[in-house]
Amino acid sequence: MDRFMKRIFALLAVIVLIFTIAVFYDKINTTTREIHVIPPVYCMQLRHKFANIASATNPAQFDFKNFTEDLSALMRCPPMSNITQKELNRARLRACCNATGILYYNKQNTAANQNITYETSSKQSYHINKDFYNMLPEDFPWSGRTLSNCAVVGSGGILKNSSCGREIDTADFVIRFNMAPVNDSDVGLKTDLVTMNPSQLLGYKNLKSNPGPLVERVSVYGNSILIISAFNYAANTRLSVNAFKVLHPIRPQQHMVFFSSSYMKNLSGFWKRQGLKGVHLSSGFRLINVALEVCDHVHVYGFWPFDTNLEQQKLTHHYFDNVGPKRGVHAMPKEFLNLLKLHSQGALTLHLQPCL
Repeated sequence: MDRFMKRIFALLAVIVLIFTIAVFYDKINTTTREIHVIPPVYCMQLRHKFANIASATNPAQFDFKNFTEDLSALMRCPPMSNITQKELNRARLRACCNATGILYYNKQNTAANQNITYETSSKQSYHINKDFYNMLPEDFPWSGRTLSNCAVVGSGGILKNSSCGREIDTADFVIRFNMAPVNDSDVGLKTDLVTMNPSQLLGYKNLKSNPGPLVERVSVYGNSILIISAFNYAANTRLSVNAFKVLHPIRPQQHMVFFSSSYMKNLSGFWKRQGLKGVHLSSGFRLINVALEVCDHVHVYGFWPFDTNLEQQKLTHHYFDNVGPKRGVHAMPKEFLNLLKLHSQGALTLHLQPCL
């Protein structure tokens, strides 16, 4: 009887062991299926494919389902950092455009009584008087050095429920656009530079007598730099300069600065020569180029110009609303393909999936 019971217990032990191994194997299998590990050779093929997209390619010509399937696979490949490509892009951008020295007007690159010509018309100019000059910042935050890790945070709906806020806030320098809302969950709170669109200032009436609403809006970004396109069109200058004169005495620690018209003209010409043609480069694409020039590592979030994500799920246009852009102003899908090309070359890192 004892021998029989021993055999029963031994048999049960074997069954339990087999069951445990089967469960463990199934878990490994499930995890592997969930992670969808991409073979290194396939990653190399995907990078080669996307790195060789022509700048003038029209995304409307793609089979979007195949495009997103390949892109989803690429996003699961380990990020690649190519120092040679980074330095090559930095050198090209400095040679053509020089955000390092002329991105916006300051006391190092501007003189009192200087006349600024407009981006869209060299026949028009704006005179920098002494009072205006005295309100300009001394220099750039990256003067004499390159920044290490930079996060450029677009406003795309792909960031909604992304849980990327904590990751974004670890960057050394964070760039945002058009005074977009901040939050600690999806987009983070840290801001070092944020763009303002002159059209946004139209919503603030009687700024001189009632500056409170605008002051409250910009104070959300702490002491970050506010940058605006005041000298692309003469119509934008009055709005921008009036806001500048109102904000500077109230928040002198938070500089409002003006894009250099020559920088914007040079950068537009650079990308037109690459085949990227549109009425204007978007402010997002423009600032990514700035980051490529002044940062060692560039991480790009929220740049996705399509209305479905990589899993074919519908997206709002922005993470904070569903208001679409003006048609015909920017060539955002083509801009995105150029960012994808840079990602595939290892010059920057695109983030198109939720953060862990």
